Amino acid sequence: MKLGMHTLTQRRGLLFGGDYNPEQWPEEVWAQDAALMRDAGVNLVTVGVFSWARLEPEPGKRDFGWLDRLLELMAAHDIGVDLATPTASPPPWLGHRWPETLPVDEHGHTLWYGARNQFCPSSSVYWERSLDLVTALADRYAGHPALAMWHVGNEYGQVCFCDASAAAFRSWLRERYGGLDGLNEAWGTTFWSQGYSDWEEVLPPRAAPYIVNPSQRLDWRRFCSDQMLAHFRAQRDVLRARTPGVPVTTNFMGLFKGIDSWAWAEEEDVVANDCYPEPGDPLTPARTALTHDLMRGLAKGRPWLLMEQATSAVNWRPHNLPKPPGQFRLESLQALARGADGLCYFQWRASRFGAERFHAAMVPHAGPETRLHRAVREHGRELRRLSGVAGTEVPARVAMMFGWESWWALEERGRPSDRLNADEQLLRYYVPFFERGVAVDVVPPGADLDAYALVVVPNLFLVSDEQAAGLDAYVRRGGVLVVGPFSGVADPRAHIRIGRFPAPLREVLGASGEEWQPVGEPVRCRWQGGAEFTADTWTELLAAEGAEVVAEYASGGLAGLPAVTRHRHGDGLAWYVGTMPEPAALAALAERVLADAGVTGVLPALPPGVEAVRRGEVLFVLNHGTDTVRVELPERADDLLTGATAEGSVTLAPREVAALVPTGGAAG
Repeated sequence: MKLGMHTLTQRRGLLFGGDYNPEQWPEEVWAQDAALMRDAGVNLVTVGVFSWARLEPEPGKRDFGWLDRLLELMAAHDIGVDLATPTASPPPWLGHRWPETLPVDEHGHTLWYGARNQFCPSSSVYWERSLDLVTALADRYAGHPALAMWHVGNEYGQVCFCDASAAAFRSWLRERYGGLDGLNEAWGTTFWSQGYSDWEEVLPPRAAPYIVNPSQRLDWRRFCSDQMLAHFRAQRDVLRARTPGVPVTTNFMGLFKGIDSWAWAEEEDVVANDCYPEPGDPLTPARTALTHDLMRGLAKGRPWLLMEQATSAVNWRPHNLPKPPGQFRLESLQALARGADGLCYFQWRASRFGAERFHAAMVPHAGPETRLHRAVREHGRELRRLSGVAGTEVPARVAMMFGWESWWALEERGRPSDRLNADEQLLRYYVPFFERGVAVDVVPPGADLDAYALVVVPNLFLVSDEQAAGLDAYVRRGGVLVVGPFSGVADPRAHIRIGRFPAPLREVLGASGEEWQPVGEPVRCRWQGGAEFTADTWTELLAAEGAEVVAEYASGGLAGLPAVTRHRHGDGLAWYVGTMPEPAALAALAERVLADAGVTGVLPALPPGVEAVRRGEVLFVLNHGTDTVRVELPERADDLLTGATAEGSVTLAPREVAALVPTGGAAG
């Protein structure tokens, strides 16, 4: 069986813990921490993420003694260690002795040591020194009883424009295109006299006088993601060879643009994420739920790990709001409800010094006898009551499609409007499903869609012929498809498809357009039947070609023309939305497409601010609002968190959560 979260949870149950940085503390504090961890129910700590300088204070001089003692202490307290390869931030000696390992930005400026992440992913010296240390770590700790998982690097996203990166980029391009003729054709270099006659002329998209070739920049993003992934794989392979039964992971950052997370997830044993919701943003509960659903999608429906979250305020926002009592617990249980089998934090003990000295922790500066740490201990203990959730899945009949390459291609400079962004468009469509308690899987372009009654494509600017054919076949087989604006515009080279748009989806949608028309002010639209709504940012000059016109523009130059269409195609239905409807209109659209697909939420009605999601046999109901609410239930249920029985309804105070099973159920 492939390694995964089950490798960890079958022994330890739900995971609870966080980053531990013992090198920041005198050793007499370690024993205190271990006792506090055990009392709080901590069973996993991440160690060594930024410890390269401590492990190797000089080139080739190793100091593993402190780490030996720390792992022995954790093993004695039955706390598993997620041991990191400390390759995310090399020590100063690497950049000082080998300055070619330092990254260079697009303007040609070297980025120096003194912070973190100061490495070039294409530097041969960096690769050699980092893999040498990783090998030494793996050899030393293979078979250690505390070793539970390997954590490679940290929050990958480093980019470098130096000459070594340029050479690596050229090698990547040769493998992709074969020769310069293929490259010139793919990049469309007849535009602006950019034709290349020698491979040495090919460079990364460094700072230039005006807009850089968008196809070149798309390939550069692909290359950067692949180059970092190659370094991850190199470390992973060293670790797997020496510790074949220990899972390997690294930490994603949600909808982070820097890497293609679909490609990376294929190479990991465990999908892990760092998630720091924005306090005060009314869309935070939905945005966070979407991020969790993405992680579940990256894990192909299997459990995943919340590697980092915060107990209260972070240090890196301009104005860092603290979390009110109960908020971190609410957010933690939200992740559990949406598929996480591990709930960890940055970090265990708040730092006294360094850039993150004002970042909240599980043990604050004021110490363990504090309101915050008491809440941490209680949360760790209550997770034991939810142990039966481990390994279960979140069933979903709705999928939302999102692709990194399409995101990269869409948001290049020189497009009709920079106000249409793929990640925000995804959230915009996600919110009405979240508010109705409809579970959603996030899937990549080209995914197998047979398990879904409804597939929503908020934006797919870049689409291949094969991906378009897959959507067509899905509808023909009886599926319901919703496609948002500015989709199907470009091919995988970022070349615009000729003809009426969206050219590869024209037949399935039964509609097509001839002009994209961004707008400065909201426009009025009208559903067939008379009710009006507004739309903003974007409109398209469309014509129905067999599709039913569901909504039309009621003002502006497109008045009377289609805004939303619905088309019977084979045994299924395909909707096209050529504008950006206001939230209430998207909610109405969601109701209609859910009815077409025969999909309902897990509860018949949810009060505002309430989230409901089923995982396994447990129904999680979470109150993100500021008022106490009463939620109607279809059957008598027991709350695993409180032990109380709900008779027809459950009442939740602000930030409260219920984990409900039918009375007599066995979960937990």
